[in-house]
Amino acid sequence: MRRNDRQVTEWETIHSVIQKCKVCRLAIVAPESPYIVPMNFGYSYQEDVLTLYFHCADEGRKLDLIRKNPRVGFEMDCDHNLIPGETACSYGYRFSSIVGTGTVSIVEDVREKQNALSLLMQHQAGKDFTFTQKQANSVTVFQVRVNSFTCKQRTGF
Repeated sequence: MRRNDRQVTEWETIHSVIQKCKVCRLAIVAPESPYIVPMNFGYSYQEDVLTLYFHCADEGRKLDLIRKNPRVGFEMDCDHNLIPGETACSYGYRFSSIVGTGTVSIVEDVREKQNALSLLMQHQAGKDFTFTQKQANSVTVFQVRVNSFTCKQRTGF
């Protein structure tokens, strides 16, 4: 990371950033060019492993590409605020962001799918939901096991 002064390493702050971010952009490998798709997500952090959860339709470009190459990049950001300046070059921007890489796997077990969907809704809506087997089986759920990530913030001013 070029700007080490903006790097965040404390889990409590990183967790706060993830909590505020409601959209995660997945960068998926495609033959002709990168494919980026914004998605709502849920997550878990257990035994120092961050896992992101997503759901989608049972078919489509995203799943086709993931099945060919499960390695992805991701980005999420929040806390946006313009920092005014006297000149154009003295303007800045407040933000918090997380950027990383991971490996996708499709969640097949119905109980794991139900749990992942509950985590997603808890993160997005702040409420606990339960899902029937029929509901869980009506979508594809996949997880990104995060290999590495960095958190960065620009605050102050």
